[in-house]
Amino acid sequence: MRSNTPSMECKVDMAVPSPRILFLHYLLLSCFCFAPGYGGNWIDPDTPEENRKTTTYVEALDGAEFELVMSDEFNVPGRTFKDGEDPKWTALQKNDYTNAALQFYDNDYIYTDDEGNLIVETAAKDTEIIGFDDVNREYTHITKHFKSGMLQSWNKFCFTGGIIETEVLLPGKWNVGGLWPAFWLLGNLGRHTYVGSTDGVWPWSLTECKEEYKLAQLFSGCNNATHFGFKPGVGRGSPEVDIFEVQPGPIKADTGPFKYTWIGEPFLSASYQIAPGKSWNRPGPGFWPGPGQWYEDIKQGWNTSINIGYYGNWNFVEGETGPSKRDYWSDAVSWNHQLQATHFETFHKYRLEWGLPSGKPRNNTMNGYDSGFLNWYVDDKLILSMKGESFYNMTGGTTPTEPMYVLINTALSRNWGFPIPCPDGCDCMKFNCNSKRQDNLCGFPPGFCEMMLNENPKYKMNYVRVYQNKNDEQHKVGCSIPERPTRKYIEGHPYLYKTEDDEKPLKDIQKGGGACDPDANATYVDAKTCGGLTRGTCSTDKKKKSSCTCESEWTGPNCLAKEGSDPYDWDPPETISDVGYYGPVQASPFYLILLSAITFTIVAVCWNRGNVKKTKYGWKKIPNGVIS
Repeated sequence: MRSNTPSMECKVDMAVPSPRILFLHYLLLSCFCFAPGYGGNWIDPDTPEENRKTTTYVEALDGAEFELVMSDEFNVPGRTFKDGEDPKWTALQKNDYTNAALQFYDNDYIYTDDEGNLIVETAAKDTEIIGFDDVNREYTHITKHFKSGMLQSWNKFCFTGGIIETEVLLPGKWNVGGLWPAFWLLGNLGRHTYVGSTDGVWPWSLTECKEEYKLAQLFSGCNNATHFGFKPGVGRGSPEVDIFEVQPGPIKADTGPFKYTWIGEPFLSASYQIAPGKSWNRPGPGFWPGPGQWYEDIKQGWNTSINIGYYGNWNFVEGETGPSKRDYWSDAVSWNHQLQATHFETFHKYRLEWGLPSGKPRNNTMNGYDSGFLNWYVDDKLILSMKGESFYNMTGGTTPTEPMYVLINTALSRNWGFPIPCPDGCDCMKFNCNSKRQDNLCGFPPGFCEMMLNENPKYKMNYVRVYQNKNDEQHKVGCSIPERPTRKYIEGHPYLYKTEDDEKPLKDIQKGGGACDPDANATYVDAKTCGGLTRGTCSTDKKKKSSCTCESEWTGPNCLAKEGSDPYDWDPPETISDVGYYGPVQASPFYLILLSAITFTIVAVCWNRGNVKKTKYGWKKIPNGVIS
C-alpha cells in the first residue's frame, strides 16, 4: 500500500529549478565569490589588454609569464592626490628634512595633465615653515625657496617580488644640474620624510640574528618576542631600491668629479641601499674598490659603471658621544648609467625585476638567481644585475623581503648636482633664485636659476605597472603580509608616521562631494563632470550647491579614481578572537557560511522534490486544503 505521505527520498532530476532553488544557488555562489579575505584589485581599466602580461627578461626564469597586479595609466585629466583623495596614492604636504633638501613638498604640485601623464612640477616659490625639525629634534622657523612634489603609495599599495615598469620624460634640461628626479621603492615599515619611522629601520635587510647589530637594528633577528605580529628570530627593516635617481648636468666623464670614471652627467643612478653595510676595509669616495673591498658578482650592462662617488653612510644616534652599538654602516650598492639629451626630450622605459631569496639550497641551474635578485633595465636593455648571494656572503643581508611601496618625486639638494667644491667666496648655505643677493645665488649650478625662473620643470610619467608571477607563492600584493606584517606596528605607533597636525597617518578616502558643473559636457572625463557619463553624476542641492556622487567602482572627491584594494587581505583588522575569545567553535566564518548554504540547499531541494513528483511514479501535487 502506498502512503499518501510524501517520501523523504531525495533524488536529483533535470527538471527546471524553481525560483526558490535559483535563489539558493545564488546564495551558494555568493559564498565563493565574496569569501572573507578576498577583495578587488589595483588595475586601471585604461591599461591596454596587450600590456596586462609581460615575460621576464631573466634567463634563469626560463621565460616565465607575469600578470598585471597594479597599474595607473594617468589618463584622466585633473586628478589630484591630496591625503584622502586617492585610494592608491598620497601626495605629501610637508617639509623634507632629509638629504639637505632645499624643497618643500606641496601636494598641489602633483596632478595629471590633459595628455595622459602624471606631472611632478617644481617651482622657485617660497614656503614659510614653522614646525618640528625631525632631524635636529627641535622646533624651527625657516623658509624653503622651492616647491616640488612627492607621491607615495605607502600603506595603500605594496608588493613583494615581481616587475615594476614605467615610461618617463625627465624634467628640466639635460645639461643643467640641480634637479633630483627619482622613482624608487621603500619597505613599508619606514615612511620617507617621517624620520622617526626610519630610525634603526632604514635600510635594514638583515633577517638573521647577528649579535654585533642587535642594538643597531630596531627589529633584530635576535629578538624572540612576537610583538605586533612579528615572527620571532626574523629581522625586519625598510630597505631601499632606487629604480632611478637622475643627475643632469654638463660635466663629462674623465673630468672634474668624474675624473676617474667613464660615466659623466647626465646619468642615472641605480642603487640598492642596504644595512648592515660593510664595516671594515671599505673603498673611499672617489676611488675604485680594491680586491675584497666591495660586493662581488655584480653584472653591469651597457653604458654603466660603478658609482665610485658614493658608497654609503655612517649612521649614528644624535646626541650620543663616542662609539655606540647603535651606530652602523649602510651601503649604497650603486652603479651609474649614462643618459643623453633624448631622455629629457622624449619618453623612455625604465624597469626593475625583483626576486626574493628562495630559502632553499642553491640550485646551480639558477646561477645564483634563487638567492634573490635585482635587475635594472632601460628601454628593455639590461644595465645592472645583482644577486642576493653577493650581499649574504659579504654582510649577511639579502635582497628585499619586505612589502615595498612606490615613491615618485623631484627633490633639490646641495649634495646632488650642485658645484663641488663650493665656488670661491661662496658659503653655499643659502639658495634662493628670486634673491638679488649674490650670496644666495653663487652656490647654484650654472643656468639653474635661469631655467627655474623661465618655466617650471615638469617630470612626466606615462604609466606605472606592476606584474607578478602567479606561480610564485612568494609574490604577494599587500602592505602587511604573513611573512612580513606591518599593520599592527604602524597602528601601535601612529605618531611615527604623521605630523603633529595630522589626526592619523592617512585620511579615509573621500567618495564624492567634490565641486562640479552641472552644465558641463558629460561626455568629457574630468573633475567638472564627475568623471563623465559612467563614473559619477553632478547634482545640485536646494542651496544650489553642486557636488559629485560617485558610481560604485569610482571614488575620490570628483570620482576620477578607480576604487582599489588588495586581492587578498592577509592581515585584516582585529576581531574578538584577537583578544583570546574564540567561542565554542573555532571555525572559519567562510566555512560556516558555506556549510550552512549547502545544508540549506539540500533541504530545500528535498522539500521541493517532495511537493512536485515525477509523473512516472504516479504522484501529483497535493491540492491545497485536501486531507486524505
